[in-house]
Amino acid sequence: MWTITGASTEYTIGDQLTLHAWGPHGVSDGPSPYSFSGKVQYLLRGDVAAVEYAPDGERPFLGADLAVAGEVLTLALGEVAFDDGLRADLHDERTGLSLTLRWRFAPGTDVVERWAVVHNGGDAPVALTRLGSAGFSVPTPSGATLHYLWGQWAQEFTPASVRLTRGCFEIGSAQGVTGHQFSPYLAVENGDAAYGIQLAWTGSWQIVADADVAGLTRIRAGRQLSDGPVTLSPGESVTTPIAAGVYSADGLDGLARQWHAYERHLAGERLGRTRKVIYNSWEATAFDVTAAGQLALADVAASLGVETFVVDDGWFVGRPDDHSGLGDWTPDPAKFPDGFGAFVDAVRAKGLEFGLWVEPEMVNPKSALYSDHPDWVYQASGRPRTTIRNQYLLNLGREDVYAFVRDTLDRLLTTYPISYLKWDFNRPRTEADRAVDDLDGAHVRNLYRLLDHLRAAHPDVTVEGCAAGGARVDLAIAARADVVWPSDNTAPLDRLRIQDGFLSAHAPHLMSSWVTDSEGMFDERQRSLAFRFVLAGAGVLGIGADITRWSAGTRASAAAWVERYKGVRDVIHRGVVHRIGGPGQRRCAVQYTLGSRVVVLAWNAGGLDGLDRVPARDIRLPLRGLDPAARYRHGSVSYSGSHLMAAGLPVRWTPTHDADLIELERTPALL
Repeated sequence: MWTITGASTEYTIGDQLTLHAWGPHGVSDGPSPYSFSGKVQYLLRGDVAAVEYAPDGERPFLGADLAVAGEVLTLALGEVAFDDGLRADLHDERTGLSLTLRWRFAPGTDVVERWAVVHNGGDAPVALTRLGSAGFSVPTPSGATLHYLWGQWAQEFTPASVRLTRGCFEIGSAQGVTGHQFSPYLAVENGDAAYGIQLAWTGSWQIVADADVAGLTRIRAGRQLSDGPVTLSPGESVTTPIAAGVYSADGLDGLARQWHAYERHLAGERLGRTRKVIYNSWEATAFDVTAAGQLALADVAASLGVETFVVDDGWFVGRPDDHSGLGDWTPDPAKFPDGFGAFVDAVRAKGLEFGLWVEPEMVNPKSALYSDHPDWVYQASGRPRTTIRNQYLLNLGREDVYAFVRDTLDRLLTTYPISYLKWDFNRPRTEADRAVDDLDGAHVRNLYRLLDHLRAAHPDVTVEGCAAGGARVDLAIAARADVVWPSDNTAPLDRLRIQDGFLSAHAPHLMSSWVTDSEGMFDERQRSLAFRFVLAGAGVLGIGADITRWSAGTRASAAAWVERYKGVRDVIHRGVVHRIGGPGQRRCAVQYTLGSRVVVLAWNAGGLDGLDRVPARDIRLPLRGLDPAARYRHGSVSYSGSHLMAAGLPVRWTPTHDADLIELERTPALL
């Protein structure tokens, strides 16, 4: 057996690369819960066993991880060794195909990273028709409860669950982007324990759960080859995306904390950079961008305590609306008559840093770029091209397109003192020439090259990932972007549901959230300015309303909320998160704990409590992870940690008080 260890868990692989144990340290010391007895009837052993990775010759009936056109793969196991984790080498004699499997725990975390490298060592091309990253097995004697995140534009990250007693459940995207419809995230509950799987891939993907009759649920995660096979010529290799898995004894909320810790690891030293309060001009001006109008917004933004001013779509030539201009990334002299540089300097003179919106992978048919390079867009020979949002998608897998995008971004970031870049992506891939091999992989790999280039060449620039809302949120983007945009829907109660789902899979330091005046698209109940600020403060605070229309009283209240947020944002971005209650429940809050500091953001997501016209008791928010013997003070009231965890923190909602930001000060333990 081979065992690798994380911060508090271990992963042990046994004979024939089957999973022996996965759980807390020491779990492998005993019989494997994955082993089975009895004769395999009408299947192969690989269809029933907890195999870590299976070619179609080993697992032909219940879902293989790797398949080749015209061949049945039977890989022979070679060397297994510890090499930055664990490495196993396998080989297929007939095709010359070799496979290297990798396992490792990300340093300081309980997330096991798994991936595979497929190499063609034969003398003929090999077409891969299935290219999985890993198979994760969970013992589920009575079936599995699966939890996932679904959605659409303006309704991303909606939590859902399904009971899978037997059979197959699949989620994924065939759009060449992570997608609005599902997140590459799946959780499996088995009693109090929970297992989570995510895939670090920003193209087409799939996660499939198979529950068999012998009490095992196996989750396959990897790329979806919707554009056709990936062909390897002799001597070529392909590396799969990382599939990440985590075990928690604390259920779904425990899984969420493990994913948060992992994404803080992915951020590395960038986590230490303060995520500034931004103002974004889109909802105030849309495409009607002028120097005078933007500077008027910047005046108010500075007075509110905003730190970075971001000009959204509409700043470049030929962009009066969304029908033209994409690809021509030159500031419009008609909108900035004194020059764009002078405009940026004027914003910065107000004490604000400057940010800019771009959509560098896109082009409008009405643009100089498309006139010069119509061959740069995705297209199928002889077929009409489809526009979405009046635009085409550039074939980023081409080296000339990659160089154009890289040079465009470098030019903007070196010509102007830009410290914040909002990178948008507003349409999926449609037509593509399937005679060209692995368009999806080429686009995604060059996207990563670009983001990695920005990190190296412009390390002080904050990068926000956006894709018509939350259509490009996954672990690979989390490793490269500083923040991501979960949804274009900023209405308060709609957003509450979105953010709750987001925080089940992703960390608060990534979650960009704005205060706006938007009305609900799915829940139209009104909420206060305080509600909107407390909600947006659950991640990285921004403001997107037309603040020139706010009254003096509203501006004063907003400035006070911004100041309160700045005092606790380090706890929110780096603290341990406990989600208390959930959307649709009367109790709804998020607790953040960092050292001795405890911050609770709480909202009234339901109705009012009788308006004090009938007897009622305070709502209680049961806090978690406190020292039961310590005391925690809020204003003039002091509580024991035991009281706050057992009885809960009391809050009372009224018509004028529907949300609060509560910071608890820890005092010495009781004698």
